[in-house]
Amino acid sequence: MRYYGEVMYKAVTRNIEVEVEPFYLEERSDPELRRYVWGYRVTIDNQSDELVQLLSRYWHITDGLGRVEEVRGAGVVGEKPELNPGDSYQYTSGCPLSTPSGIMVGKYTMRSRTGELFDVVIPAFSLDLPGILRTVN
Repeated sequence: MRYYGEVMYKAVTRNIEVEVEPFYLEERSDPELRRYVWGYRVTIDNQSDELVQLLSRYWHITDGLGRVEEVRGAGVVGEKPELNPGDSYQYTSGCPLSTPSGIMVGKYTMRSRTGELFDVVIPAFSLDLPGILRTVN
């Protein structure tokens, strides 16, 4: 069963909006083995007047005990999408933790039509086990 969050997290950089909706994946989690898995749906909306391409991602993941993992990689879910003005791109991915809460934040490196590289903020979002008091990580 999936538990969808009530909160959508949004950030806008250079008229590129990034919206994240995290959700708990109970069927992939096993609290007795300290395995908690979340999915998150990301929507990238190009509200600018230029073509952009997503080249890479960076994640800073902090679990409930303050342990940090950094993840870098090309594109997202195996793609490097190009977004024309007005286009949106959506993908879903996941994150396992060994604690029942955590927080993720990151950035995408984008390239404009002129070849300029720039970073787009991925808003910080909370990963909290459904039914427990949310913690500020």
